[in-house]
Amino acid sequence: MTAAREPLIVVAVALVDGDGRILVQRRPEGKPMAGLWEFPGGKLAPGETPEAALVRELHEELAIDVETACLAPACFASEALGDRHLLLLLYVCRKWSGTPQALAASALAWVRTPDLYALEMPPADRPLIGLLDALV
Repeated sequence: MTAAREPLIVVAVALVDGDGRILVQRRPEGKPMAGLWEFPGGKLAPGETPEAALVRELHEELAIDVETACLAPACFASEALGDRHLLLLLYVCRKWSGTPQALAASALAWVRTPDLYALEMPPADRPLIGLLDALV
């Protein structure tokens, strides 16, 4: 029996605009799963809380500012990822300052929840669509 590695914890957010659409970003060329659409977010840094990581990632990836109080935990996904196990924590956010820009993605799109099913997304993101549809 081999020792299990620490799970890879990733945080993501469903930014919901005033029309009820959710922001997704396309993974850029040169990254794993390039071309797939995903919810913005990223990995936790050592000692970082999920909320702090999400605030940092949203500033770095989208040039927006979010208060931790505006992040509502929504759901999670658990997925094997090579020799690691991914734990994806999804939050919902309806309030931020700034206009999202694709700083770390090849494109951004505002999509209605049912239309997310038609997008090519990473395996961990797909099961979250139905849960989001019930929440948004």
